[in-house]
Amino acid sequence: MDVRRQVPRTDAVLADPAVAAAAQRLGRQQVKQAVTAALQRVREGVVAPAGVVADVLAALPQTATTLRPVLNATGVLLHTNLGRASLSAAAVEALSTAAGTTDVELDLVSGGRGRRGAGALAALAAAVPAAAGVHVVNNGAAALVLAATALATGREIVLARGEMVEIGDGFRIPDLLESTGARLREVGTTNRVSREDYTTAIGPQTGFVLKVHPSNFRITGFTSAVPIKELTGLNVPVIVDIGSGLLTPHPALPEEPDATTALAHGADLVTASGDKLLGGPQAGLLLGSEQLITTLRRHPLARALRVDKLTLAALEATLRGPATPTAQALSADPQTLHRRATAIATALAACGVDATAVASQATVGGGGAPGVALDSAAVSLPERYATLLRAGSPPVLGRVERGRCLLDVRSLPADQDAALRVAVMACML
Repeated sequence: MDVRRQVPRTDAVLADPAVAAAAQRLGRQQVKQAVTAALQRVREGVVAPAGVVADVLAALPQTATTLRPVLNATGVLLHTNLGRASLSAAAVEALSTAAGTTDVELDLVSGGRGRRGAGALAALAAAVPAAAGVHVVNNGAAALVLAATALATGREIVLARGEMVEIGDGFRIPDLLESTGARLREVGTTNRVSREDYTTAIGPQTGFVLKVHPSNFRITGFTSAVPIKELTGLNVPVIVDIGSGLLTPHPALPEEPDATTALAHGADLVTASGDKLLGGPQAGLLLGSEQLITTLRRHPLARALRVDKLTLAALEATLRGPATPTAQALSADPQTLHRRATAIATALAACGVDATAVASQATVGGGGAPGVALDSAAVSLPERYATLLRAGSPPVLGRVERGRCLLDVRSLPADQDAALRVAVMACML
């Protein structure tokens, strides 16, 4: 019998309950394309008529996005390639709330227009009482661009030569600032700068003095820098980019700058990222004097850089809610981490896997706390597991050291330990 007579109709396959459920999840167009392709394979004799539904379902993704959840066992807490900070459960719930229609820019009492993201801004102000004004844009670079555009277009930004950093993927702070129409006035040398260097450079064309924290490298040896306190009183705004988004001092990172301290020392404006040590969504935080914040908020560019309701919701929940995954990982007890790694390795070894628990060193990552090593523990596997785990479902990302694949548990939430064991065992099948 001609197999083409047995090819199911497209509408019949689409009506199958499992296929219809997939269409609800992924959209009818994508599912219909998969059905059409499967029916063509039946005509070619590659797929049996009775296997059409199974073939369609096998060809479809699990979700409507190509992004896949990855288990982060690299030991890098804020891995840029993995999206930096993982959101807290409270922030994830807030995203669900904000996904529908919300009062993001509505005063429900009066029925009139309200201040956009008032709740998130109030939460940020409460988290940093030293800031008289706060504003949020879509990332840390945008915060600097807004400040430079509003305060220094056609004017000079005074910046120490040793702070002219590259922030990743080829993006350089000098290029970013000059794109706004500002001119850079470099002071000092690569390793040393003095207050006199700044005072000599400041003049009628100065828009502001900028201090940039070299968050992804360290300069040691014969060095000198000028603290914020010594830059105040120069009759120009002092803007400090702390980078990693630490709002208050953290005992595990004594050398990492934070917004509260920078403002207390006299900074007129502090810029930072929201998806690093703060542990929230990608956002650019601006904290400082009420006058400066008002100037920035009213600049036309602020509209182009504003954040959406999802970011505002997640940011507010991050600031008001419980400890974030980033905070938990940063303060994790090394002994507890060793017990977790030992339990995972013991279970795997019992199943024939060459697995042992070893001491490890984790890092903050994401351009924060360069050179700071965090005591940790990892599961050590043969090197070949690095590739096998990366190709698994879900993918697992570890790191290779001295011919072994290390799965560091400090960067992995404890509730994912079981999933990690299953992923390793799947590599043996």
